[in-house]
Amino acid sequence: MSEFAFEPIHGLPENLPPGEALRWQGAPHWRVLARRAFYVRTVAIYFGLLILLRLALLITGGVSFQEAVLSILWLGTLALLAIAILTLLAWLYSRSTVYSITDRRVVIRFGVALPMAVNIPFKIIESAGLRTYPDGSGDIPLVLGDGQKVNYLIMWPNVRPWRFSNAQPMLRGIPEAAKVAEILAEALKSAAAETAEDAEDAEVSSEQSKDANREASRPSGEPSLEPSPAKAGGQ
Repeated sequence: MSEFAFEPIHGLPENLPPGEALRWQGAPHWRVLARRAFYVRTVAIYFGLLILLRLALLITGGVSFQEAVLSILWLGTLALLAIAILTLLAWLYSRSTVYSITDRRVVIRFGVALPMAVNIPFKIIESAGLRTYPDGSGDIPLVLGDGQKVNYLIMWPNVRPWRFSNAQPMLRGIPEAAKVAEILAEALKSAAAETAEDAEDAEVSSEQSKDANREASRPSGEPSLEPSPAKAGGQ
């Protein structure tokens, strides 16, 4: 049984309310996370340089090549172990993370040992960015409005790197990031237009209510200064 079997909809903690539709859903690619979040390539290069440096020092010190290779086996084993652990973590994080975009919010479900979900309504998103890479993958950071914060440590690696005090939630390492950014931009635009329309309707309704209240509170004998239609045949 999966640890996420309780989800009514994959990647979402609850069913979507009436009128809300899912526009896109995806996950970070584990290879992208391994390279850019867990720095597997950097760690491999680091250990590779250490091994070459130690090998060169041993050989120049008069040690035979065979003995030098045997003496650095422990370092090579340590390097393989570190790379394997980081790669496994990247795979686990990729497997447990789901990004969802509806027409009202962004939902980030994450957590290897303790599954969690963060709802980010469009109304608190100030802007969204996009960073793409040659392989088509990329990151989409979300800039939140004033007073809206997320915890960097809890949400890592689903946050923009090195933004500790003003952490930005991020859709990280997703394939075809440009297409996903277009979907998000269209959803944000539609939501903004709907909000503006609702605000305009509410304003009109409020004005109509005020007019009705004024009419109801006016004494019956009090003349009205509002224009009225002319009577046919009047002088």
